[in-house]
Amino acid sequence: MDDASLKALLEHLPVSWWEVDDQWHLLERGGGAFADLTTAQRFLDRMREEVFSPGETGETPREGHRLVRFDDRTFDVSWPLPESGDGARTRGLAVEVGAQPAGVRRFAAFADFADFAPAAAFIRDRDGRYLWANHSYAHLYGTTPERVVGARIEDFDSPADAAQFRALDQEILGRGRPVRHTLDYHRSDGSKGQAAGHRFSVEENGQTCVAGIYVDITEHTRAMDQRREAEENLRALRDHSGLPCALLSVNGRIEQASTAVSGLLRTPLSDLVGHRAHTLLAPAPAYDPGPLHLAWKSLVTRRVRRTETFALLVDARGRGRRVRLHLTSVGGTAGRATKIWAVVTQQGLAHDVHPPLTPAQLRILALLAEGSTNSEIATSLRLSRQTVDYHLSRLRDLLDAATRPALVARAYVLGLLAPHTWPPRPATPPHTPEAG
Repeated sequence: MDDASLKALLEHLPVSWWEVDDQWHLLERGGGAFADLTTAQRFLDRMREEVFSPGETGETPREGHRLVRFDDRTFDVSWPLPESGDGARTRGLAVEVGAQPAGVRRFAAFADFADFAPAAAFIRDRDGRYLWANHSYAHLYGTTPERVVGARIEDFDSPADAAQFRALDQEILGRGRPVRHTLDYHRSDGSKGQAAGHRFSVEENGQTCVAGIYVDITEHTRAMDQRREAEENLRALRDHSGLPCALLSVNGRIEQASTAVSGLLRTPLSDLVGHRAHTLLAPAPAYDPGPLHLAWKSLVTRRVRRTETFALLVDARGRGRRVRLHLTSVGGTAGRATKIWAVVTQQGLAHDVHPPLTPAQLRILALLAEGSTNSEIATSLRLSRQTVDYHLSRLRDLLDAATRPALVARAYVLGLLAPHTWPPRPATPPHTPEAG
């Protein structure tokens, strides 16, 4: 390659020639196949590893040629017999070849489509040698497509995985029909992975080969398993904790309910699901839903994440029960929830629904529970004795209690007085939001 005219001619042709010493230090190069020195050097590095590196027997390749894929281009590489002795030189010539005739490479359209696809794709011959791989496939093994082409399955996968993949290849070659499936494999870091995709046969230079395109579904599968486990745990908690709880849409429709809710409302679960929750509340004037509506709106708009309030529920027999509700918003965006969990944490005794007690009557019940006499109640509330006597008579009728102790007991079991509190106080519907 010392003829200046020949070198000048090659500079305008899609070829690359080189001459290196026995240590593969570049002595001279030329040709117009590559526009810059960096790309040319990458090509030479590839040649050194793929073509001129010693084989398993320790012998260097003999004189010959082969087709090499590099940066989506195909080169016909030829090299003469290397010189022997110290300072021996190796020469090579790579000529870019054009598109092959139609029908010779039937997977060209597939390769062009899948080259930069996010799904991992490959083509192997029947001996397990890679003829083509896209960037996503090479990325699975932490390498480049150029390093994959020409390698065998065992060069990248464990013996167990390689045996599995070879068996799948032989199945495709034997049946001649494509297969859609999922498979387990080991990632380059040693962790287990799962992929889903297609494997099918293609023709390359008159030879039947195997192609495949796969999507890694490891993280998706793990997320689905975690979601399934969480749903099972939540279902077990809902059905076996004994707490009445229900999942409602932001429009107030019941989507899920525990068996305890069914017992509380004396209504089959099948009738509860899809039911409007507001129809289970006692009507006015027996119950004022205003505090509950305010709490609900705060949850839906995400001003609060959790809150507690009281409600008066009516069962299928028309009996009312005062309950304490713990409400929690779930799902949705930062500005709006999509679901509300409602859990009954306290419940009073079932009773006939009647108009709500007046503030004065509730305070009288609290003073009765404290042990105050009628005179002390009148003085504390600045009422006359006759007014106190009237309220007590009215309370006996409303609560169906003939004595003072019975009035106090009924007030507690009906949820009219706050439990676990001294001195006694009315259980007024509190609105106690918790930011979260």
